[in-house]
Amino acid sequence: MTQDHFSFGLWTVGWQAVDPFGTATRPPMDPVHAVHRLAELGAWGVSFHDDDLIPFGSDDTARDKHIERFRKALAETGLVVPMATTNLFTHPVFKDGGLTSNDRSVRRFALRKVMRNMDLAASLGARTYVMWGGREGSETDAAKDVKAALDRYREGVDLLAQYIVDSGYDLRIALEPKPNEPRGDILLPTIGHALGFIAELEHRDLVGLNPEVGHEQMAGLNFVHGIGQALWSGKLFHIDLNGQRGPRYDQDLIFGHGDLLSAFFLVDLLENGGYDGPRHFDYKPLRTEDEDGVWASAAANMRTYRILRERAAAFRADPEVQEALRVARLDELAKPTLGDGETLADLKQDRTAFEEFDPDKAAERGAGFVVLSQLALEHLLGSRG
Repeated sequence: MTQDHFSFGLWTVGWQAVDPFGTATRPPMDPVHAVHRLAELGAWGVSFHDDDLIPFGSDDTARDKHIERFRKALAETGLVVPMATTNLFTHPVFKDGGLTSNDRSVRRFALRKVMRNMDLAASLGARTYVMWGGREGSETDAAKDVKAALDRYREGVDLLAQYIVDSGYDLRIALEPKPNEPRGDILLPTIGHALGFIAELEHRDLVGLNPEVGHEQMAGLNFVHGIGQALWSGKLFHIDLNGQRGPRYDQDLIFGHGDLLSAFFLVDLLENGGYDGPRHFDYKPLRTEDEDGVWASAAANMRTYRILRERAAAFRADPEVQEALRVARLDELAKPTLGDGETLADLKQDRTAFEEFDPDKAAERGAGFVVLSQLALEHLLGSRG
């Protein structure tokens, strides 16, 4: 259903299943074929790296042909391009990064590569430009001056944001944090690091986040909390959905095929927390699968999201849940600690707030969180209708 705003990257369904220990188990996939098959499955959008669509090193004639074929496929299927990004990690020239490479000439090449694909993204109607710094980091602290690298990172992002402004494009930049892999340590490893970085930018209004489930969980962090803070900051520009089982390598499993309870609360937050962007699946079909398995896995992402959305809606509508939320004082948390018009001087004079407050009695009150958590689990499992 296209109203779900489900989107996929060409690099997801088109992944040939190469890993550090084995060669491809699937042949290359024509982007036009991917667009048509995704449309048949009910997807709404498709995203791409420049090199997904146009092989690295293509001359202008070949580039134009690839773009024209892609445009035709979009017109035939009705799929939109909500997001695009640049590959600054595959070619060996980027082995020490793109925007933060120690080599100045590489940084200049990276900027031009991004600018060129921003032109294409804008022409295709994309609204978000994701920047994943997969090679922006190091394997040894001796090789990277982090302060200087962050200076260059800030310079690069600000220059690209200025390019958007100067070009009149309706684009926003979304940084994608990840702690490690392929670099030993990647700059801006988590949502919190990226938010701190954005605050230092000249064009901070144009820059937000594209968090990914597996990336935050690789760092052992709570993805739902991270998304909550991104929403609170007004910086959740885009999101990558997939599955991950703990702090290991980046698994890119089908959404929900990792921490299912976290996926349930994530969908509940996305549906009720004010996010109105694409539900973008950044996953990899299992290496064991043929092309039929690729499309089965793409469909599984969308079906899982819909199921979790139904379960979350039932959870919110359940009178027992509403009562449990009240007992847990979630409604009280939403109220300011100081009353309307109350000052710190007023608080200091309120004896009920301190002198007459009985902390031992307050500590005796149960929070009711276990009941609430169990209700969520039962709704997730479908045992409450």
